[in-house]
Amino acid sequence: VQLQASGGGLVQAGDSLKLSCTAAGILSNYAIGWFRQAPGKDRQFVATISRAGTRTYYENSVKGRFTISRDNAKNTVDLQMHNLKPEDTAVYSCAARWTVTGVYYTRDDDYTDWGQGTLVTVSS
Repeated sequence: VQLQASGGGLVQAGDSLKLSCTAAGILSNYAIGWFRQAPGKDRQFVATISRAGTRTYYENSVKGRFTISRDNAKNTVDLQMHNLKPEDTAVYSCAARWTVTGVYYTRDDDYTDWGQGTLVTVSS
């Protein structure tokens, strides 16, 4: 499945931003993950959601600030980010893996399809 992340931008610390991952195809059979990569750092898991949206999981530093959700009728998965911090600055990418109900993945090498990222810059 082809994916495209969008919604990035330049914001100030404490602001909110919503990223969207849009699929050119049916997304309802895929678990989706959001990852980010800051300059000079390895790619990092951020959040994941099972194919029906019944299960989610977050990286510890974003728990309580970020919310992942999906609308399978629209083939989109959103990442709502609140109280952004400078350390959230990174290129954010979404990834998909065909799976069965209730399963999600937190490792980037578990995912088979990746979209181009969108840059989020948080100024202090």
